[in-house]
Amino acid sequence: MKILAAILGSLVVLIQYPLWLGKGGWLRVWDVERQLAEDRNRNQQLRFRNAALAAEVRDLKEGLEAIEERARFEQGMVKKDEIFFQIIETPAAPR
Repeated sequence: MKILAAILGSLVVLIQYPLWLGKGGWLRVWDVERQLAEDRNRNQQLRFRNAALAAEVRDLKEGLEAIEERARFEQGMVKKDEIFFQIIETPAAPR
């Protein structure tokens, strides 16, 4: 009787092995679900970034104000008959 119980117990363990540790087991499913959640989070971040870039492209195509703003801040350009003042702050002397 003890031998039969041991054989049945070992068969149960052998049947459970693929369920937990096999190719399509629960551990693999949990890992894939975690990866899927990370990928969805990353995709959401990329959607926000793409929306911001699309808005910037639309602004650059439609309005000259965006182009002018970029030229002023990134290239230091000024309009004709405009006076540019640059204020240079000197670091305070240590006390």
